[in-house]
Amino acid sequence: MKGWSLAFSPGIKRFVFLPLLANTVLMSALFYWFFTVLDGMVDWGLSYVPSWLHWLGYLIVVILILTLVILFCYFFSTVTNFIAAPFNGILAEQVEAQLTGMPAPETSWISLLKDLPRILNRELQKLGHYLLWAVLILLTYFIPVIGQTVTPVVWFLFTAWQINIQYADYPFDNHKIKFHRMRRLLMQNKADNLVFGILVSFFTMVPVLNLIVMPIAVCGATAMWVDRYRHQAVFESTQQDFR
Repeated sequence: MKGWSLAFSPGIKRFVFLPLLANTVLMSALFYWFFTVLDGMVDWGLSYVPSWLHWLGYLIVVILILTLVILFCYFFSTVTNFIAAPFNGILAEQVEAQLTGMPAPETSWISLLKDLPRILNRELQKLGHYLLWAVLILLTYFIPVIGQTVTPVVWFLFTAWQINIQYADYPFDNHKIKFHRMRRLLMQNKADNLVFGILVSFFTMVPVLNLIVMPIAVCGATAMWVDRYRHQAVFESTQQDFR
């Protein structure tokens, strides 16, 4: 709710436009492609279901579709965030400046281009962390019964946590907080961060809302950074510099 009010507040709206445009164009194209291949992917998934479970066909189809939708929603969000990462970082800076009353750093197109390799490297770090766990979890899908019952639940919770990491990272990265340190700080509020990721995951699956959720999530994650992590992260950085 805080992210929603911030995204459309005076002084912030103009920084929402580019992430919103990128999300709208890419999400529309990717979801169109997804729904053209959905039937084939469901048939492929059903081919791994043991014959003695076929009487649960309709339920398994629903579980498969939900799993695929969650999988591709996160994949689509990753693609759009990868492209929109520099603009999301600027948006997070402006939101933090508004919340703290401190001036936002001056960002020019030249400085943005110079910082682009570091930003993209950070996105690759997040992607690598995601793929490592995603492959391990998806392999359990091929275990009879467990793959069709437990794996979808684990996958949903894992995706929600990864989406939280995706959006929380923008304000952390603006302050050059290392990726492993950010994850450690987020673990201090596991429940709240997981709920945040679940809500963003849900809105990513809802038509129309999935087109505007990205800048709103960036604003919400930045508000959480200011409320819960900013002072601690800066204090720890100061202590490390002192040592």
